[in-house]
Amino acid sequence: MLPLPGAPSSSWSIFAARCKAAFSGADPSVCVAFWLFGLINNVLYVVILSAALDLVGPDVPKGVVLLADVIPSFLVKLCAPYFIHLVPYSARILLFAGVSTCGMLLIALTPSYTDGATISTKMAGVILASLSSGGGELSFLGLTHFYGPLSLAAWGSGTGGAGLIGAGAYAVATTVLGLSVRNTLLASSLLPIIMLLSFFIILPRGTLRQSEPKKASNPPMIAVDDGLEATEDDESCRPEAEDEGLLSSTKPRSAESSLLIRGWQAFKNNLGRSKGLFFPFMLPLLLVYVAEYTINQGVAPTLLFPLAETPFKHFRAFYPVYNAIYQVGVFLSRSSTPFFRVHNLYVPSFLQVLNLVILTMHALFNFLPNVYVVFAIMFWEGLLGGLVYVNTFAEILDTVPREYREFSLGATSVSDSGGICMAGFLGMALEVALCHFQVQKGVEFCTKL
Repeated sequence: MLPLPGAPSSSWSIFAARCKAAFSGADPSVCVAFWLFGLINNVLYVVILSAALDLVGPDVPKGVVLLADVIPSFLVKLCAPYFIHLVPYSARILLFAGVSTCGMLLIALTPSYTDGATISTKMAGVILASLSSGGGELSFLGLTHFYGPLSLAAWGSGTGGAGLIGAGAYAVATTVLGLSVRNTLLASSLLPIIMLLSFFIILPRGTLRQSEPKKASNPPMIAVDDGLEATEDDESCRPEAEDEGLLSSTKPRSAESSLLIRGWQAFKNNLGRSKGLFFPFMLPLLLVYVAEYTINQGVAPTLLFPLAETPFKHFRAFYPVYNAIYQVGVFLSRSSTPFFRVHNLYVPSFLQVLNLVILTMHALFNFLPNVYVVFAIMFWEGLLGGLVYVNTFAEILDTVPREYREFSLGATSVSDSGGICMAGFLGMALEVALCHFQVQKGVEFCTKL
């Protein structure tokens, strides 16, 4: 961990030297490529949420857009880690970029909301973009296994930057530049091209190519009764070998059967490994996402103060500012692993749950003195969420055996989408309940959004 400048044990020169050492040996091409992977894979998710009101209109709950943008991604992350290793990375990137572009085009080219059919078509586009984002995240996280910790740091920083750039770019395009929602979304549909350029042109793929012959030369591992592992070339694990001379005519069918058995055994082994990932990695990531997205979707819209006591002229301005402050915290903490590491993931997760409790209690009993305290808590919320996300995967790179690392990185990514899904349902109910409670107390700010 780097000391802060000015600490007794440090000076600016020592701090600068350690910063330089943190990036020693870094390949700029790898860092740029993974930063762009993180940015582009997540930015369309942010753009879609920013455009939620424009997509479905004022009469449809915005949580519908959130769930359509998250549930497909969650399902992909839940299922794909067990078979996606069979698909080369180059084919995955082409597929995800194509699906993402098709989804954004479907959203952009569908006429403005007028009836249920139109909204359903737009939601189909959101679902396509979500499928691509989920597959992209677990694939790019798996790819960091081949490029080391700085590639994970660059990926994390890019995903953090997506929140700021996506929301900011949509607001600038539709308000400052005066572009229509349709043209803004059409322009967004071109962004996956950057993902293709990053993978096929910027990223040095020598490391990835070197790993492919190793995979081909090392047959799949299967479990045996004594707890060891053996390959298909191990004669002691091939009952059919002793009868090979007599039963040679049935060898093709035996090979097919053996392949299915190995595939099923590999699936069971990976399922067992995913259970081992739950408590050290998946659960803290799940907790922090449930807490922070419940705050963002359910509590933040009710954290309102009299306008005269705030820098705002309209109640509608509170939520975008809260979100922007939160995104700054996320970006900073997701960029922090070269300088600062958190090894106990439960500490920031429980602190995030504490944030949820404090802000919910304030929405009920109005005890925080002013909006600036809420600003500070929202920034702290972003820091905690980003820290848990990026340090979860950094801990996997550090502690999981190399041969299981690629699978573990992808499998653990299900926790963030699962947490967002849970928070989406919880947040929709909580926002209504908190607003109703405030109105009963005579505070009707939440009805003026």
